[in-house]
Order: sequence, then structure tokens, then C-alpha cells
Amino acid sequence: MSSRTPLYLAILVAWVAMLGSLYFSEVAGFVPCKLCWYQRILMYPLALILPIAALRRDDGVPTYVLPFSVTGIFVSTYHYLLQKTDIFPESTVCAGGVPCNFDYINWLGFITIPFLALTAFVLISLLMVIFYALRSPTEAESDETAVAEATVAIR
Repeated sequence: MSSRTPLYLAILVAWVAMLGSLYFSEVAGFVPCKLCWYQRILMYPLALILPIAALRRDDGVPTYVLPFSVTGIFVSTYHYLLQKTDIFPESTVCAGGVPCNFDYINWLGFITIPFLALTAFVLISLLMVIFYALRSPTEAESDETAVAEATVAIR
């Protein structure tokens, strides 16, 4: 496996997630709730940032992708728990409009739209960690050198 394969897979995951959410809202006619919008706000930039990073051969991409994807994990988990459990009986986030606990889809009794988003955010996060771990030693050394030079410049 190439050291860039996880990056390309993360691009694929982000694009499928973005296109899937657009399908649900624009083709199937599902109106997104407020938490769905938050998840889109976190996913859509990844569909643009990841391919730009691949084109620029930017090996530092995990540092600016992981904040989006990890935050997305928390939002999607909260949304999924809101739909499937009574842990959060009343959500103030979804006070108006489409209720956040409404299931447009419920495949196999557990696969909902927030579950799909959660899966995408987890996959992208894992792929970014793998991408970071697979960098060549020269790339890692150059990062350490850059940090050391920045530290010296600050002093």
C-alpha cells in the first residue's frame, strides 16, 4: 500500500458522504434538521480540503482535517443517541423546524442518516491517523526539523 492510499480513501469517503447528503435532501426531499446542517458544515469542507491536499502533496493534512472529523464524530454521536435512546429526552438544539429525533431512514433497525455521517467521520479520522503513521521517515524528520527551527526562531 502506498503511503498516500489512506488520503485517497479519505477523499472517496468525504465525496460519498457529501453526495449522499445532497441526494437525501435534493432528490429524496428530506429536509435536514439543525444537527444535520452542523454535520454538513463539518463534512463539506473535507470534500474540498482533502483533494487539494492530495494535489499539493501536503503531508500535514491530518492536522487540519482531524479537528473537523473528530468534531463531526461528537455531533453525529449526539444526534444518533438523540434518535435511538432516551439519554437526551429533550434537545434544545432542535427546538424548531424538523425534529432531530425523526428517522427519515432506518435500515436494519439501526442505520440512520446520523449513523452514516458518524461512520464517514470515523473512517476519515482513522484514515488520517494511518496516513500520518505511514509518512516516510524523511517526511517525519523534516517536520521535526521545522518544529525545532520554529522554536529557535521564537526564542
